[in-house]
Amino acid sequence: QVQLVDSGGGLVQPGGSLRLSCAASGSIFAISDAGWYRQAPGKQRELVATITSGGGTNYAESVQGRFTISRNNARTTLYLQMNSLKPEDTAVYYCKALAFGAWGQGTQVTVSS
Repeated sequence: QVQLVDSGGGLVQPGGSLRLSCAASGSIFAISDAGWYRQAPGKQRELVATITSGGGTNYAESVQGRFTISRNNARTTLYLQMNSLKPEDTAVYYCKALAFGAWGQGTQVTVSS
C-alpha cells in the first residue's frame, strides 16, 4: 500500500518562498506520474503541477514561472519549490501518486503579511 506524507508548509510573507516535500513509502515516483494539488477554503481542489515518471513537467498557468516540481534521485520524494508567493497561493497542498490514486494528507500554506 502506497503511503505519502506531505510536509513543508507554513506561514510566509508575500514574495517569500517555501519548499514542500512528499515522502513516499518506496521509489514509487520512478514508476508513477505525480502531481501537486491545492485546495483553498470554499474552492475545489485544483491541479498545480505534474511530473511524469520520465521527468516531464507541466504547470498551471497561475504558478508558471514561480513553482518548480521535482523528485529526488531515489524517486522516493516529490518536491514543490514555491517562489514569489502571493496571498492567492494560500491553500492546503496535497501530493498525489497518479498511478496508485494515493494522496498525501496535505500541508497548509498561508501567504500573508
